Amino acid sequence: MKHPQVTLPIAASTPLPHPDEPVLDLAVPVFNEERDLAPSVRRLHAHLRETFPYPFRITIADNASTDTTPEIAARLAAELPEVAFIRLAEKGRGRALRAAWSGSSAPVVAYLDVDLSTGLTALLPLVAPLLSGHSDLAVGTRLAPGSRVVRGPRREVISRCYNVLLRCTLSVGFSDAQCGFKAVRREAAEQLLPLVRDSAWFFDTELLVVAERAGLRIHEVPVDWVDDPDSRVALLSTALADLRGIARLGRELARGALPRRGRPSLAPAALIALTHLLLYAALRPAAGAQMVNALALLACWVAGQTVFGLLPPPALATRLALTAGALAALRHAVPTAAHRAELAVVTAVHLSLVLPLALPFVLSLVLGRSASGRNRTERTAP
Repeated sequence: MKHPQVTLPIAASTPLPHPDEPVLDLAVPVFNEERDLAPSVRRLHAHLRETFPYPFRITIADNASTDTTPEIAARLAAELPEVAFIRLAEKGRGRALRAAWSGSSAPVVAYLDVDLSTGLTALLPLVAPLLSGHSDLAVGTRLAPGSRVVRGPRREVISRCYNVLLRCTLSVGFSDAQCGFKAVRREAAEQLLPLVRDSAWFFDTELLVVAERAGLRIHEVPVDWVDDPDSRVALLSTALADLRGIARLGRELARGALPRRGRPSLAPAALIALTHLLLYAALRPAAGAQMVNALALLACWVAGQTVFGLLPPPALATRLALTAGALAALRHAVPTAAHRAELAVVTAVHLSLVLPLALPFVLSLVLGRSASGRNRTERTAP
């Protein structure tokens, strides 16, 4: 699917609606939650009444429950004035959120999981940057400094591995894709939702990836998190669906179908080139040219993704193809070429990639100095 460009102006602040209209519409997606729904919604409602300074709405979004969840949700909506209820005929958390957010007129839409694993004290810090206009999306994170998490080692390892995988494959900058605690400005949601294809658990990840690729500002809030031991998430099937989603987004990224971020920076490209050349020079005496070239580039990619979030897979493939091809051509033309000749060839490849990024900077510097010189000439002219 071809993703169009997304351009969202950052407002100075979110204009507040009529005093009777909700400023925050908080969706609670549910599926067969007859035991937890009523106490969780009552607790959430009481917390918002006591601490949230603006009108709000809690929207229970039931997606095809087969127990008494719809009846409980309907009773809550009739009893509590700030609670609404929608029912969908098909399953899928992403489908439920899409329906709840698309039908809302609130300036900020959000969601949290019905088990209330996230500490509710983080709700106002989550929403505040969106109301002020500082950010377009806000997400809770269990993996950033300041967060406090209580969960089993298996889920901790799975969560961290998943987010490292996202950094290594899709070059994301956010730290926790699947924390069930997110908020979006309505203007951003209106433009992002048509671009998000997934309707299940991968919805969160895809929303954040597309938003980040579009250059939207994402604010992260460290949260207190206590894992629900009765969680009904099927880890294996969800993990496989997430891997398929990552592969799909990777293909779209490689085809240029995702919204593009700003122009590539010169500094990361130069850093990658320098690191690759140093590794190549250090390892070349111990192994063949092609093997050393591939290993050095792979090391640059892993380090760059883990530490800086640089060099997505298409850029890695481009560098590998160009450097390997150049080394093969050198070996064909000069079978006895020295290591210095190989380094010169690899350096030439990197220069061909770096110079186009440096050219705009050089031109702006030259033109800026030229304009400055003309201004000084005009000021000193009689």
